[in-house]
Amino acid sequence: MPELLLELLSEEIPARMQARAADDLKRLVGDGLKGAGLSFTNAQTYVTPRRLTLVVHGLPAKQADISEERRGPRADAPEQAKQGFMKSLPKDTKVTERETEKGTFLFAQVEQAGGKTRLILPDILQAAMQALPWPKSMRWGRGKARWVRPLHSILAVYDQEGLELEFAGIEAGVTTRGHAFMAPAGFSVSDFADYEKAMKAAKVVIDPDARKQTIAVDAARMCKGAGVTLKDDPALLDEVAGLVEWPIVLMGGIDAEFMDVPPEVLITSMRKHQKYFACLDAKGNLAAKFVVVANRETADGGRQVIAGNERVLRARLADAKFFWDQDRKTTLASKAPQLKDRVFHAKLGTLDEKVDRMQALAVALCDYVPGADRDKVRSAARLAKADLVSEMVGEFPELQ
Repeated sequence: MPELLLELLSEEIPARMQARAADDLKRLVGDGLKGAGLSFTNAQTYVTPRRLTLVVHGLPAKQADISEERRGPRADAPEQAKQGFMKSLPKDTKVTERETEKGTFLFAQVEQAGGKTRLILPDILQAAMQALPWPKSMRWGRGKARWVRPLHSILAVYDQEGLELEFAGIEAGVTTRGHAFMAPAGFSVSDFADYEKAMKAAKVVIDPDARKQTIAVDAARMCKGAGVTLKDDPALLDEVAGLVEWPIVLMGGIDAEFMDVPPEVLITSMRKHQKYFACLDAKGNLAAKFVVVANRETADGGRQVIAGNERVLRARLADAKFFWDQDRKTTLASKAPQLKDRVFHAKLGTLDEKVDRMQALAVALCDYVPGADRDKVRSAARLAKADLVSEMVGEFPELQ
């Protein structure tokens, strides 16, 4: 049975929006097809940083024919009413009179031929694209259409032929492009099998799960060769898979001078700012290695990419080390008075006032904890929020 293939090629889609956009596109097109009476076997979506792809299998060539009986006015109704009923029917529809419990009425058996799927699809796809609920979207050029980033092209193929479709001033066609740097030339496709094969040849892995698998396997193999293990981080893996179309796993090193900084700081800096994976040694401690995923192959095997990432990381960690060293010059207790200058809530006062309430509550709970040391509890409560005014938490709020 015929197959529908749709690809929306744009500038980079934020990684956090990709999975939802793919689900929304599948839902909107699926609902449109069902509403038009077009059944299908299954629908699948794929997403990369630059493209949303939908393939629908098992579509019919046309809608099912409809046979519908319509009841008109009573047989003795005014002629004007009967003529109005006749005009509402398709040409050459046979009208008969029939006795019912409520009297004699006019009846017509309306036969309506189903429309061709090829002619129905453009409206369904256009409506789905217009309704796609991006968390944030933009307009570009002089058009009024909105998308997460400017669209470059639309590929729309049904039953191995292009569809006549327009959105955001872009006419759909049967051509697309591969990797932005390694295979930017355009090429045409006839169906999903052809598309998937051509994309792989053009250095694009369209399936995000396949990209995640590649990253995980290659990173594990590289870490094993270096005598370390990859720190498990599923959320970062999901994000990084949404940043690359052709994942190339590389390994860099961390300068020894930064290894005395708490590992939580190093990991947070690498993860948040650079999207690097941390590595662990045989004892489970942070190793002086990191894994970075590039988006292209290079002639030197990634040496310049690694050097560039190490240089950027060096600057990041130098800042982190500076903040760490500054914070260690004073005690946590000496920082606590600064909480008086931080508003917790307009109606609840400062952070210092919040700590007062925490301290009173903690001391009161000591009555229910055998052996509780009130002085230590009071001191712990007073210090609990002191880190919020530290240089380190100011730079890395995740560490509070």
